[in-house]
Amino acid sequence: MNRTVLDLWVGFFVALGLAALLFLSLKVGNLSSSNLSESYVLKAKFDNIGGLKVRGPVKSAGVVIGRIVDIHFDSATYEAVVSMTIDGRYRFPKDTFASINTAGLLGEQYVGFDAGGDEKMLSAGDTIAKTQSAVVLEKLISQFLFSKAADGQDKK
Repeated sequence: MNRTVLDLWVGFFVALGLAALLFLSLKVGNLSSSNLSESYVLKAKFDNIGGLKVRGPVKSAGVVIGRIVDIHFDSATYEAVVSMTIDGRYRFPKDTFASINTAGLLGEQYVGFDAGGDEKMLSAGDTIAKTQSAVVLEKLISQFLFSKAADGQDKK
């Protein structure tokens, strides 16, 4: 085989390998352009979002139904406002409950939807009224310790 033909084949396979590596890194990082072209945006307000991040998943019944696209602080109500894109295939009632959950004990945090029973459905731009903030493990531990200390003081 000629040296230039060999160099051409090597260059082709190196470029193919780099393209595959780029594709895999985009898939792992959830940055690839997914099929959310027919999606709608919902908002939810939380007192505490914990470690919630942009591009984090939105799940219902364990199925990823959307992604978090924006998180900002509302200085009027002192709450975090989370904007989410939801796949257009999935519709939820107006009384849907949004909560911030953790995958496992120390896993990533995500927004979980629990569907209600209302006949009216949420539409693009609506704000979910019923929310539950993230559970902060440090607060739970400190409340437990302080309650145990107070019990010890009462017994004396």
